[in-house]
Amino acid sequence: MGWMADETGLEKNTANHVALTPLSHLRRAASVFKNHLAVSYGSHRKTYGEYYQRCSQLASGLVQLGIKPGDVVATLIPNLPAQAEAHFGVPACGAVLNTINIRLDVGTVAYIFDHGGAKVVLVDSQFLEVAEAACEEMDGPAPTLIEVADDQAGWHASSKHTTYEDLLVSGDPNFDWMLPQDEWESLALNYTSGTTGRPKGVVYHHRGAYLMTMGTVVSWRMVLHPVYLTIVPMFHCNGWNHTWMMPLLGGTLVCCRDVSAKAIYNAIHFDGVTHFGGAPIVLNMIVNAPDEDRRTFDHQVEIFTAGAPPAPATLAKIEDLGFNVTQVYGLTETYGHITECYWKGGDWDELDKPGIAAIKARQGVAMPMMEHVVVRDSNHNPVPMDGVTQGEIAIRGNSVMKGYLKNPEATAEAFADGYFNSGDIAVQHPDSYVQIADRAKDIIISGGENISSVEIEGVLMEHPAVNLAAVVAKPDDKWGEVPCAFVELKPGATADEATLISFTRQTLAGFKAPKRVLFQDLPKTSTGKIQKFELRKLARDL
Repeated sequence: MGWMADETGLEKNTANHVALTPLSHLRRAASVFKNHLAVSYGSHRKTYGEYYQRCSQLASGLVQLGIKPGDVVATLIPNLPAQAEAHFGVPACGAVLNTINIRLDVGTVAYIFDHGGAKVVLVDSQFLEVAEAACEEMDGPAPTLIEVADDQAGWHASSKHTTYEDLLVSGDPNFDWMLPQDEWESLALNYTSGTTGRPKGVVYHHRGAYLMTMGTVVSWRMVLHPVYLTIVPMFHCNGWNHTWMMPLLGGTLVCCRDVSAKAIYNAIHFDGVTHFGGAPIVLNMIVNAPDEDRRTFDHQVEIFTAGAPPAPATLAKIEDLGFNVTQVYGLTETYGHITECYWKGGDWDELDKPGIAAIKARQGVAMPMMEHVVVRDSNHNPVPMDGVTQGEIAIRGNSVMKGYLKNPEATAEAFADGYFNSGDIAVQHPDSYVQIADRAKDIIISGGENISSVEIEGVLMEHPAVNLAAVVAKPDDKWGEVPCAFVELKPGATADEATLISFTRQTLAGFKAPKRVLFQDLPKTSTGKIQKFELRKLARDL
């Protein structure tokens, strides 16, 4: 099918067929944009020529540590230059990059070290104790820790481990990058919260990341030399793949360790930031900033927001300040955002502010790198596009994961009937725009972070006074959603809210701990299943 009658000699060769990889963006930029500013973080300002050299030295240094193609190299680093360099330097030696959430507790980090099989971990000084404690809890062999010191933020090297800069010095700046021979080769490993509480390892391929960068340029209407502020954590879907994208356009990556309204306004004013992404909490931060933290600027700043629709009042205020907000949607399994609320103009431009906010609350249509995004019923048939009928978002396209590491059952379930089944419940409007209605997997999205309700429930159930626990999302003005726990106590047992919250914090990262705990008999079906939809109603009314 699709072949001409005689294609003798028309074959793939090294001239006409090269494996797609985002690594090629930086190799090209090192020549095309050699003297253009690539990475900025305080006094750390590196051109593309210097950026490429440092990534090459990292790749070479890792090889000298014994890293081989296919090995996993993990990071526990905030949005710093070293994290950006790892995005290129780690795969440049054929290894797989595993960026780990810096907010996770020791037990979960230990699980990820074990499950992913990391051989080396690049770890920021602030999180060194977490990494060391996680190594002690591991079942398997512990990785080698390389310490990343951030002197600009007051985090100095401990002298316990080889430092990142020493590793670079040991590396060859002329190291020959090991580009993939097959674009299906694994590029990155990212862990996502699952309904079982244990995170699942999502595997990315080079092709998906390459096409993700290309599609984002189109969807975000980008031109040469954007200035991108790293608000989205680079450990979250590899920063939505924006770190890999910036060299494509000769853009500047402005690193931001600690996110605040003041830092954002300063970056826009002094660095000329043109683009950034973030959860609605970031928008609230900007809108509610005190006058002394604000700075003036005379250009429009583009924002991708995801996680939950921004409140209409917030949207109206932020756009009056010089920002244009676009709602996007995606998952770790889809490399980040794969739909956008594309603004059609025309009649839409005539809408009042509430009308504009209502449309901008939609998750939208498929981005160019995706083949199809549809809402389907339980039989995998498309639901009517009436904006009312609910179904599950299903996704096909090149920027969909290879699958879950060491979990063929979960992979097969996710890919049932030829699509990636997201677990997110939505409606589809007559113009095909998708809008989320609920989350089938009971995952709570708080400040852009996924939290497993089952994981919290498991911890609560370990308390000697707790008979049964159910956790749902409670709407929150600041974080979008926060965990809210409903607890049945054992007969004769006593416990109060503060005690149980404190108990969960002994095991869970702070952002996962419930913000409210209420005591009552839990509503159940005739088969004993807890009716979480009833609890969600109660949580909404708190």
